[in-house]
Amino acid sequence: MARLAGILITALLLVTGLAPTATATATTSAATPAAAAPRTVPALTNWTAGQGEFALTDATRLVVAPADPAARRTADTLAQDLRAAGRGALPVAAVRGSGRPGDILIATDAGRSGTLGAEGYELRVADRVRITGATAAGAFYGTRTLLQLLATADRIPAGRTVDIPAYPERGVGVCACYIHITPAWLENLVRDMAYLKLNQLLLELKVKSDRHPEANSWGYYTKDEIRQLVALGDRYHITIVPEINSPGHMDPWIERRPDLQLTDSDGVPQPSRLDVTSPAAFSYYTDLMDEYAEVFTAPVWHMGADEYMLGSDFAKYPHILEYARQRYGPAATPQDAFIDFVNRVQAHAADRGKQLRIWNDGLTGDHTVPVAAGTTVEHWLNVRTRPSELLAQGYRVMNASYSLYLIRGGFHMDTASLYAQGWDPRSFEGEKVASAAGITGAKISLWPDNGRGETENEVAAGLFAPLRYIAQTTWGAPRPDATYAEFTARATAVGHAPGRTDLTRPPLPDGTYTLREAAGQLPAVRRRITRTADGYVTLTDPATGRCAETRSGRLTLNTPLEPGSPVTQEACSAASTLQRWQLTPVQGGFHLTQAITRMSVVLTTDGRWLQYPPDQRPPTVWTLTAPAAAPQKGNRS
Repeated sequence: MARLAGILITALLLVTGLAPTATATATTSAATPAAAAPRTVPALTNWTAGQGEFALTDATRLVVAPADPAARRTADTLAQDLRAAGRGALPVAAVRGSGRPGDILIATDAGRSGTLGAEGYELRVADRVRITGATAAGAFYGTRTLLQLLATADRIPAGRTVDIPAYPERGVGVCACYIHITPAWLENLVRDMAYLKLNQLLLELKVKSDRHPEANSWGYYTKDEIRQLVALGDRYHITIVPEINSPGHMDPWIERRPDLQLTDSDGVPQPSRLDVTSPAAFSYYTDLMDEYAEVFTAPVWHMGADEYMLGSDFAKYPHILEYARQRYGPAATPQDAFIDFVNRVQAHAADRGKQLRIWNDGLTGDHTVPVAAGTTVEHWLNVRTRPSELLAQGYRVMNASYSLYLIRGGFHMDTASLYAQGWDPRSFEGEKVASAAGITGAKISLWPDNGRGETENEVAAGLFAPLRYIAQTTWGAPRPDATYAEFTARATAVGHAPGRTDLTRPPLPDGTYTLREAAGQLPAVRRRITRTADGYVTLTDPATGRCAETRSGRLTLNTPLEPGSPVTQEACSAASTLQRWQLTPVQGGFHLTQAITRMSVVLTTDGRWLQYPPDQRPPTVWTLTAPAAAPQKGNRS
């Protein structure tokens, strides 16, 4: 009601000719102070209402002290985001003192670390806005709140908040480990995460290796793509943590290296398992770690360490027990060889200034060798060793519960139920601990178990509510609103981060087009292009009524990821994600990319369509021409 009252007063001033001029920035009338905090996600942990309002005008500046480079960087980022949000090009000014009415002042003050901590901030709104953090991160999060306030209203109510996160790690994990996810999608995720004050992105993925080209099966990212993403993360205070899962789930890396694969007592190799007893296997893995360090700057390394004996047991591999007893004595168990591998990776990471993280399910209690101190355990599965035991042993523990999973074509986090329960990071699988001490925070995890189950755009839509809830429950109270419907209304009002790319808009309207390769040397084809509900297109041959689909070649996670496999014409199915395509404008025309495999169409000299990774074969550039519209009835031209 207070914001409405302020608007009515301003309207009255306009009618009577007493309204502020275009350069005025605050309504200084005696408007009723707002009783409730303005809507943000996460919700403000406290809010003291003031009188009046603040609005951006043509005269508004972003002001920093000349000797505050951290604030300057934050102000530059805010200026870019305000421009992207349609709020104009605000100048950044280095000014001594408190500026002038209408300014937005951004400052870092290390002397306030005792009250604001490493990521907290103070926001004051009066005739000017003041954002203060003890660190650059704190000041940055204050600017995210400002952006959200401007997203929900043209004028910001006067008031004050001191806003401090409940947990230091607030994150998302994405397995782009088999099914490629576009860099543009990941960049959107980074922007939205920062907008919501999340600060850690785990990426399990493959970087195209120069040292080990035999490992470069499709699904990889180029080093330049990773450098660009990491730079964006740095600007938005997102720590991007890399992971190569080991010693299990190594098939993307060792399917062509049988010499490194664990072999059972029948002589059968296991392409997904690294042999933890092999010096060559350890050297191979740590060599990959060092190559990743060329592009990932985070002081953290995640080695996975989950599901090593999935579907089997150590009894099939007697040489592992023999290795463990040679190293740790006759009482050692096969599990000790696994922990030994983890600890050797931890030492390698520590020598390079990085902290190790692992999943919890390998810590079954069947080992006599402890995991090295300083290792963070991410708890996702209920096994014999409980979170309370890990915490009592001095390990830092992150909550990565299965209940926070989103699996393509499978289980999806039930955000409404978690909200109703008041779920928070103390609620692990199988146990809720009493204290938050030692818990670093929590994250949601995205997995591609059924790779063709959902497109990227469908994943993004399904991620909207979970992303906002994990931001809420790791920063503040798990239930800031009385009902989940009210919380989702809050999230909808705040919306997405400015600068986010809309990936759901095909560049052409529906219609029938003639497709020619740009060089014009091969016969053209006609296809009916129709937008799909998730923002891709289908390509239907109007002569046969059949749709373009990729389905051939070897399947990985139910997905045809074999480079060079053909695109064929199949019976149309609205449910088939393998019939969805992305048109990307490029110089001279368009590239055509499969929505799931993320491989592009290459047209052969004999007219076949094949799919290839874009850096293996140059994608065909297509020109698309729509037939001329028929003259309208009565048109005599």
